[in-house]
Amino acid sequence: MDSDISIRPATIEDIFSIQYIAFSTWPVAYSAILSQEQLDYMLDLFYNENSLKEQMNKGHTFLIAEYNNEAIGFAAYNFIADKTYKLQKLYVLPTIQQKGSGKVLLMEVIDRLKALGAKKLQLNVNRHNKALLFYEKMGFVIIKEDDIDLGHNFYMHDYVMEKDL
Repeated sequence: MDSDISIRPATIEDIFSIQYIAFSTWPVAYSAILSQEQLDYMLDLFYNENSLKEQMNKGHTFLIAEYNNEAIGFAAYNFIADKTYKLQKLYVLPTIQQKGSGKVLLMEVIDRLKALGAKKLQLNVNRHNKALLFYEKMGFVIIKEDDIDLGHNFYMHDYVMEKDL
């Protein structure tokens, strides 16, 4: 399957697809970790149309992964400092996971960042998210813990991971 995946830059027209993937993926990824209230709050905070437009306008590059001309996943990244970029998001539809599409998407991000002269890629991952194992397998290492206050008494309890490019 992974050889049949195409990846392209996302545009404003892809917001509905990004939302669909996020709203399909988050309950599977986070229902055992977060309350339904926090899940709903975070999805609205990060994935409402205005928030996604703002992220795109503030330099977050979104990529869409497609299989048979249907969006199956997305990633977003941005520059943070000194040849270091941050992977803000990487999600693949639950029905497609475990088939190599996440790896293809991550490798596309890495290839694009290397072409820009990046030396490091960082990301945040919930300390209890199964994706932690995926990122470790892909060469990321935990560099610190981060507790982020989202307001409304909600927090993200993450690891910050980093990979040399």
